Amino acid sequence: MRAVVQRVTHGKVTVDGQTVGEIGDGLVVLLGVKDGDTPEDAAKLADKVANLRIFSDADGKFNLSLLDVGGAALVVSQFTLYGDSRKGRRPSFTDAAPPDVAEPLVARFCQALRGLGVRVEEGRFQAHMLVEIHNDGPVTLILDTEDLARPRRS
Repeated sequence: MRAVVQRVTHGKVTVDGQTVGEIGDGLVVLLGVKDGDTPEDAAKLADKVANLRIFSDADGKFNLSLLDVGGAALVVSQFTLYGDSRKGRRPSFTDAAPPDVAEPLVARFCQALRGLGVRVEEGRFQAHMLVEIHNDGPVTLILDTEDLARPRRS
């Protein structure tokens, strides 16, 4: 699984003119599911997102997590995170999980975040969404479960 995590002051998803998810301070998580990802990957990534220390403490240092600040998460499924544009001009999405595999894993990710105590709002799976992101900082990180499994270089 791959997530683009953005610290925000506001995030909103609109489908056909209707707001389907909206948060204030917290994180917008653009979430891609790769073919072969598992429910364990979803839970591991949710734990990482909830505990990622990217909010400032009183000294302005990144020492606080989403859980520490009581922020919310807006999770938006985005298969295009697995787009491969190395060849030609049109990206290939063959690495992305098919919808019948991806949708339950996105739901599992959201469920895991909720289980950790995070208020979660969601986009709408397979819908054309307008996503409004007020990136705070800007602070944007890319997380990938394959990278999380690798030993860290010293």
